[in-house]
Amino acid sequence: MRMLHTSDWHIGRTFHGVDLLSDQVRALSAIAELVAEESVDVVVIPGDVYDRSIPSADAIAVCNRGFEAIRAAGARIVATSGNHDSPTRLGAGASFAAAGGLHLRTTVAEADEPVLLSDEHGEIAMYGIPYLEPEITRAELGVPQARSHADILDAAMSRIRADIAGRGGIRSVVLAHAFVVGGEATGSERSISVGGVETVPLSAFTGVDYVALGHLHSPQILSESVRYSGSPLPYSFAENSHRKAVWIIDLDASGLREVRRRDLPSVRGLSRLTGTLDELLDDPAHAAAQEHYVSATLTDTARPVDPLRKLRDRFPHVVHVEWSRPEGNPELRYRERVHGRRDTEVAQSFLTDVRGAPSAGEMAWLERALAAAVTESDRPAELVPLAGELTA
Repeated sequence: MRMLHTSDWHIGRTFHGVDLLSDQVRALSAIAELVAEESVDVVVIPGDVYDRSIPSADAIAVCNRGFEAIRAAGARIVATSGNHDSPTRLGAGASFAAAGGLHLRTTVAEADEPVLLSDEHGEIAMYGIPYLEPEITRAELGVPQARSHADILDAAMSRIRADIAGRGGIRSVVLAHAFVVGGEATGSERSISVGGVETVPLSAFTGVDYVALGHLHSPQILSESVRYSGSPLPYSFAENSHRKAVWIIDLDASGLREVRRRDLPSVRGLSRLTGTLDELLDDPAHAAAQEHYVSATLTDTARPVDPLRKLRDRFPHVVHVEWSRPEGNPELRYRERVHGRRDTEVAQSFLTDVRGAPSAGEMAWLERALAAAVTESDRPAELVPLAGELTA
C-alpha cells in the first residue's frame, strides 16, 4: 500500500491579514496531482485541517474541493482533528463520508477503532488520535490522575496496542496531533500546553509501523517511522527557509518498506527586506521579491510617510512594514536620553521621530507655546483661570 502523509492545512488562515484561500487551493491541487502521479492509495492528514474551530463557508468549500480532488485522483483519505479544529464540526457526517472514502477520526472513543484498509498482503489498521486536551479527555481515557499530554497519549496508545495485539499483529499506522520531543517549532503553531506539559516522548509510539504526526509546520524526521510532514504553505516569515513537502510511504507484507520525500511547489515565496524606502523601491537586487509576500524593515533616518502604499507599487504582496532607526542606543532609558536637554530640544526630537524634522516656522510656534506654558505655571494659583472660565 502507498500512503501520502500531509498535515496542518489550516484552511481559512490569513497571513498578516491577507486571505490565503487562493494559495491553499493551489497547494491542495498540487497534493492531488502527486496522488495521481504516485498512484497513492490513501492520504493521511493528522490534524489542523481548518485554522478555526468554526471555519467560514469559503474555507469549508475550499476544503471540500481539496478532498474531492484527492478522491478523484484515486486515494482514500483518513484524517484526525487538531487543536485548531472543532472535533464535532470536522467529524459531522463521518459515517456517511466514510462510504465515499473519507474517514474522519475526531473522538477519543474512536482512537482504538481503526480504519481497516486492504492491499495484496492483507489488512492495515489505521488509527486516528485527535488532539487530546488532558483536562477534557483524562476521564474518558480512564486516567483521572493524568495532567500532561504524555500521560494522555500513553493511555490512548495503550488502547491502540491492545487492539493491534488482538488482531494478530496486523500492520498498523497511527495518525497523531502532538508535539513530540525532538521536534522543532517554526513559530506559526499555536501552543498546546493548556492543561499540562505539552510535549510527549518519541517512545510513546513504539510498536507501530508508521506514525504520521501533525502540529509542527516543517517536514521533520524523528525516526525512520515517525515523521512530521509540515504544512503545505508557510504561515510565518520564520518558515521562509523551509521547502514544503509531503512523505510518500510504502508498506509491504512485513510493514514499513520505504519513505520518500516529495517537495511541493512554492505557491508564493517569502522575503524579508531591509533598507531605506528608496533603496527598497529602486534596488534591482530586490526584483525577485516582487511576487513574494514581503516583510520590510525601513532604516530611514526619519520615519517615511505612507511607506506601505509606496512599497505596494513595487511589491504588491507586502504584508508587514516596520521602521527601525539606524542610529542611537535603544537600550537607553528615556530619562537618560533627555537628561540635561532643553524642553524645545526634547519636543523637536519627538516631532522628528513621529513625522519628520519641524520647519523653522513650526519651531517658532513651539517655542512660544512652551514659553507660555512656563509663564502660566509660574503665576499664583488664584490668578490662573479655571478651565472653561471666560476672561477679559
